[in-house]
Amino acid sequence: MKYKDWLNEWLAVCVRPASKVRTYEKYERICRLRLIPMLGDYDLEQLTAPILQRSIADMVPSFSPNTVNVAISVLKNSLKKAVAYGVVPQEFTAGIVRPHAVEKQIECFSKEEQKKLEAAILESETSKFFGILLCLYTGLRIGELLALTWADIDVTAATLSVTKSCHDGWEHGYKKILEPPKTGSSTRLIPIPRQLLVTLKKVRREVGGVYVVGGDRPVSVRAYQNTFEKLQKRLHIAHRGFHALRHTFATRALECGVDVKTLAEILGHKNPTVTLNRYAHSLMEHKRSMMNRLGKLLQ
Repeated sequence: MKYKDWLNEWLAVCVRPASKVRTYEKYERICRLRLIPMLGDYDLEQLTAPILQRSIADMVPSFSPNTVNVAISVLKNSLKKAVAYGVVPQEFTAGIVRPHAVEKQIECFSKEEQKKLEAAILESETSKFFGILLCLYTGLRIGELLALTWADIDVTAATLSVTKSCHDGWEHGYKKILEPPKTGSSTRLIPIPRQLLVTLKKVRREVGGVYVVGGDRPVSVRAYQNTFEKLQKRLHIAHRGFHALRHTFATRALECGVDVKTLAEILGHKNPTVTLNRYAHSLMEHKRSMMNRLGKLLQ
């Protein structure tokens, strides 16, 4: 059997019924655009360790470590299932060497840029920008924000519950696809700063409906990203992706002295080590302050 035929069978029988829609779409895209062009015409029995490693090595210069790692995961999972189902007697993925992952440079807004964003949002007559402000003070991902309903917010307790995320679907027109959050730890309860509650109540009166962003009219991820891009352009702020709001929240939290464990729980990270590794650079001012305090003993 050709590997491309097995990949299509594996996607249909093993991945689609047991995975989130977005996971299936990611795996299908990797198979269609990366693995099938490289390895699809090989018979399963021909996929030896050197051939697999050479294919991965060829990907490394052109693709991000994340894309290569997903390709490796698809290789491993698909070929292990082929062995489990008796399609092929053995597979050779155990020896595949993963590329060294370089952590992306964290991009966040400066305090001055954040103030410009906040002022524009608070002075605006439209409530559609409120989600941007909410991300700056809760660290929500864009999918979590656009899936957030008014029922998820407890104004009395000043908390919001993250129990779902969303992404765009375009089958027979636009459809907001709701799914569980990114990981188990992403399901969380986030305290809302009390200073934000007045604005939140005002927006709820104006928007109403189901969703915090858009009310009864679902807003697509791409449309809201465009809204954010246009706001940055209007304010003459250097363009950054929407995820920079989450990074900005984390950076400001560390600068204010929030401990890493608490921040990890608010962000929905699996453990504080993930947070510490990602935002270690943001701790420098705090470290400097602590060292200067220690240095006073010299006097």
